[in-house]
Amino acid sequence: MARSPQAVLFMCGQNSVRSPTAACILRHLVPRGLYVQSAGVSKADLDPFAVAVMKEIGLDMSGHKPWTVEDLEDWEGLNFDLIVTLSPEAHHRALQLTATSATEVEYWPTPDPVGVEGRRELQLDAYRNVRDTLQKRIRERFGPAAIKNE
Repeated sequence: MARSPQAVLFMCGQNSVRSPTAACILRHLVPRGLYVQSAGVSKADLDPFAVAVMKEIGLDMSGHKPWTVEDLEDWEGLNFDLIVTLSPEAHHRALQLTATSATEVEYWPTPDPVGVEGRRELQLDAYRNVRDTLQKRIRERFGPAAIKNE
């Protein structure tokens, strides 16, 4: 079993879909005893489709303000004992950032739903797939049996 972290950072390419979705889900799953943040290698506006599919499951991330890793480092430092990367560029950056630290890095390859073409419902389905996949993975990794923070 993986160790129980005290502070988790989710990283993706732009902090507009995948990493804020994962952070929102984990905050809801383990609301106390675990610090959760998200950041991207670069920054883009929060994606309205991501907000919409999270709202479908009763979670509100409409107030999320995208951060870059540099923004986060300047604001509060990178004092995380686990970084979960969701894209290749985020994984590469996390490995650079943690080269001289004891921070654990896990890579969860997650497709970017941005740019899926077709009807609105097909686009939303791509976002739902990302949400549901992340939710399942988060429950497996951070569910009650895996987290012992009291």
